[in-house]
Amino acid sequence: MRDADQQPRLDPSGYDAELRRHNEALRGACGIQVRDHVLDIGCGSGQTTRQAARTAAAGSALGIDVSAPAIERARELARAEGLRNATFERADAQVHQFPAERFDVVISRFGTMFFADPAMAFANIGRALRPGGRLVMMVWQAAGRNEWDVTIRQSLQAAQAPVPLPSKGPDPFSLADPPAVTDLLRAAGFADISFTDVREPVYYGPDVPAALDWVRGFTSTSEALKTLDPTAAAHALDRLRAALATHTTTNGICFNSRAWIVTANRP
Repeated sequence: MRDADQQPRLDPSGYDAELRRHNEALRGACGIQVRDHVLDIGCGSGQTTRQAARTAAAGSALGIDVSAPAIERARELARAEGLRNATFERADAQVHQFPAERFDVVISRFGTMFFADPAMAFANIGRALRPGGRLVMMVWQAAGRNEWDVTIRQSLQAAQAPVPLPSKGPDPFSLADPPAVTDLLRAAGFADISFTDVREPVYYGPDVPAALDWVRGFTSTSEALKTLDPTAAAHALDRLRAALATHTTTNGICFNSRAWIVTANRP
């Protein structure tokens, strides 16, 4: 139930901490070289862009996101770290006019699932890659394979009826199906498409109160609670609090998750 509005929080620590294990898996898959020019789609507060910039010390890293506050925070953090080869722009990857064949690698950590027109977006991204350039993105697998989504959704069930699924809007699982994603990327001009299964926990905070605050910040959670009357909403929060407590580990509140690392080349 995590959605596009969850990523660009002004405090980067929560989102980056939640995905710290996923981040390491993605870094290992990117294979960025010292002279590469890197484009980071849906960069949020810029952790992945800054990491790419440090690796591509003789190259560059450009992070883009549709959230103006996230981009401003990303710039602040890059300045604080003295990263002169990391830049950030508020931009929509579907329509932004990237320099043609500019980038060696395009990366994304859960930033490509929310395109209104994914065919347009990936075609545009492909034009920004040089021949032989690589796309490396992490996306969620199906909702049923993600314990965090199943648990949150079940906890928010009303007494009489389930929380309705949104009829439109961001879908964090839109790129979960490998055959469909393969067809989409091939149509956009990509080749050598592969999927790597990632099984890492998501981290929601050091204790139940912190985790509940974090989960209530998901737009999908808050919107679901608004559909319930006050009594039902209180019961739903009690169930969610109890469910979070059952996922207490020595490392805090953690849930199992499944993601794909999708890689593709531009011929």
